[in-house]
Amino acid sequence: MTLPHGFVIALDRHTRVLDGGRALVGGFPTRLIRLTPRAQRLFTGATMRVRDAASALLADRLLELGMANPVVERLPAPPEPRYTVVVPVRDRPRQLARLLASIGAGQPVIVVDDGSRDPEAVAAVVAEHEARLVSLPVNVGPAGARNAGWRLVTTPFVVFADSDIVLTPDTLPTLLRHFADPRVAMAVPRITGLPVPRAGWIARYEHARSALDLGAHPAAVRPGTPVSWASTACTVVRTDALEGGFDDRMRVGEDVDLCWRLIERGRRVRYEPGATAAHEHRTRLDDWFLRKAVYGTGAHPLAERHPGFIAPAVFAPWSLAFIALLLVQRRWSVPAAGAVLAGVSLKIARKVDGTRHPHRLALRLTANGAFGAVTQTSALLTRHWWPLTVLGCLVSRRARRAAAVAALADLALEYRRDRVALDPVRYGVARRLDDLAYGAGVWLSALKGRSSAALRPRISR
Repeated sequence: MTLPHGFVIALDRHTRVLDGGRALVGGFPTRLIRLTPRAQRLFTGATMRVRDAASALLADRLLELGMANPVVERLPAPPEPRYTVVVPVRDRPRQLARLLASIGAGQPVIVVDDGSRDPEAVAAVVAEHEARLVSLPVNVGPAGARNAGWRLVTTPFVVFADSDIVLTPDTLPTLLRHFADPRVAMAVPRITGLPVPRAGWIARYEHARSALDLGAHPAAVRPGTPVSWASTACTVVRTDALEGGFDDRMRVGEDVDLCWRLIERGRRVRYEPGATAAHEHRTRLDDWFLRKAVYGTGAHPLAERHPGFIAPAVFAPWSLAFIALLLVQRRWSVPAAGAVLAGVSLKIARKVDGTRHPHRLALRLTANGAFGAVTQTSALLTRHWWPLTVLGCLVSRRARRAAAVAALADLALEYRRDRVALDPVRYGVARRLDDLAYGAGVWLSALKGRSSAALRPRISR
């Protein structure tokens, strides 16, 4: 499966051009690629257009490494852009009517009523919008409901949209352009918050920090990268790529499982923030907190199915030693941690020897790795491992100091980045409640499954 002529890519924002275009460094994990003079001539600034077999091979390689992304507005529409929308729903007729109105007339839509308590209300909305109704006698969950719908699909693409989603006219046409790449099996938009009148503090936090919002930058969805999973609250999938559909044994995390199974089969999943879909976020504190905890309970089932993907953090051996030295909090900790960084920097400099400034590049890469290790450790202490952190704080002053630094540094960095319309105090409370709820869900699932797989970091060389 090769990229077609005319396919356009642009270097990812994290990819650096070195030595006047003779080398590229970036991707996940970080790689250095040296370009031949012929390969250099394929680029126009940061973009490249596929025009022959050589450029198709290079573009495919850069996409696979996460060093480049498709320029979606310059991609052609697929030759068979027909799609069917599948909507799983349980009650919520008001939200369903709003979604169907946003889809518009003329598109085939299958609404799967997943055991509604008031099926007549759902049926009335479906009939009003001339969609097809599939009624399930009992509630089987979102995975089973989606499966019941997509098995009736005959178009090349299937769109899954939850009933609390609202589409824009450009959402689906933009996502469909990604399928010009024959390896793309799924494309997802950016999930934004549906505006609500007189939004409270939880609503404002959720609009800035929703778990469904994967950020403002396009990316390949791959475990171990900044965009490691994708939600099917709204997604476009090649119908023939589903191969069994969702795992209907899963009530939570079934979308992540499907995404990772596609990746394991060598297919690509694209995240495209240029396409957006609005989601009706939970704004009541109790509903919001419970939903965050429910998200966490999907960790153990995913760990059983994808043990190599679920790790809450990924450390290189050197970064683990660096973090351990800092956590010890002795007088010699900082000099020893600095010595580790110096040794790593020298090792990287040898690997990138031949670039114009190998030591400068090595220092930058080492600093990025150290910063990533610190932020991952902060997330472990405040989110995934918070029960252990609490126990440590009861008996150790060093544990209390580490937890305080992790929590405050996390808030300072995230508050500045999120630019949320909320004061720092309420933002901080919401952030910690978010972590407490999700972490509690992860621990509940681990205890229920009698396994710590979802809690163990992965050591990668």
